[in-house]
Amino acid sequence: MSTPINSKTYDPTPSRQVAFLGLGVMGYPMAGHLALAGHSVTVYNRTPAKSEAFCAQLAATGRAQRADTPAQAAAHADIVFCCVGNDDDLRSVVLGDTGALVGMKPDAVFVDHTTASATVARELDAAARARGLHFIDAPVSGGEAGAQNGLLTVMCGGDEAVFDKVKPVAMAFSRAFTLMGASGAGQLTKMVNQICIAGLVQGLSEAIAFGQRAGLDIEQVLQVIGKGAAQSWQMDNRGATMAQDKFNFGFAVDWMRKDLGLVFDEAKRNGARVPVTALVDQFYADVQQMGGGRWDTSSLIKRLK
Repeated sequence: MSTPINSKTYDPTPSRQVAFLGLGVMGYPMAGHLALAGHSVTVYNRTPAKSEAFCAQLAATGRAQRADTPAQAAAHADIVFCCVGNDDDLRSVVLGDTGALVGMKPDAVFVDHTTASATVARELDAAARARGLHFIDAPVSGGEAGAQNGLLTVMCGGDEAVFDKVKPVAMAFSRAFTLMGASGAGQLTKMVNQICIAGLVQGLSEAIAFGQRAGLDIEQVLQVIGKGAAQSWQMDNRGATMAQDKFNFGFAVDWMRKDLGLVFDEAKRNGARVPVTALVDQFYADVQQMGGGRWDTSSLIKRLK
């Protein structure tokens, strides 16, 4: 079954030679939007079958090809995009004898969409600079639907001139692509995003569970309060499905706990206090123990029913 890639109206930009490393839930449609927007895309995935499926699905564009290693995928690319699982996965496709940095041509840009640590972003930025290359950390928000529809929000860290070179191309899968500061600032901004989401989803879970026990028509309640100060993306997009016990929306509890682990590591370094986030993280651990590690993050409500 093909991964959905919902075409949109793309801003006209000169066709570029790009690579995309990592064809997971997010990377597959992101790479697809690049091809649909007119760019020539060479893909690499640890499981070759995913790369083959991608090239078959995008064959009609004439702009999709696969490579056997990250270095081969990056060899002719002006921009190398990447979206993998964690810091170690990222290092494995960037560094080493077959890593992307070995294959990249001078002055090319590596853009990392993995949600990773600010530390690894700075590490890889330094490694790229040592080779006459550029690095942008650019984690995304918007989930699986945002990737499929090409409407991700992207938070970037790096040099402004390099960012300006990448942005017109990356808008193929973005609705907002914003420079937040120097290397690592994109990852730090994504941590702020995840702290907000953790608190919002827990509050929404408690509210819906409370309303159900009170005998209210929750659909009507959400429609009413969604027009006031309680409104949020989580309420608009997950409130009704939480009430219906539907949790199959792509961004898993396991991934959220990985992201919150990055938050806690950074908080130890900078002295920030995140007590509510730490509590919600333990609630997500409860969901994992219930067998919900692959449920959507809105499944926090399961603890309350």
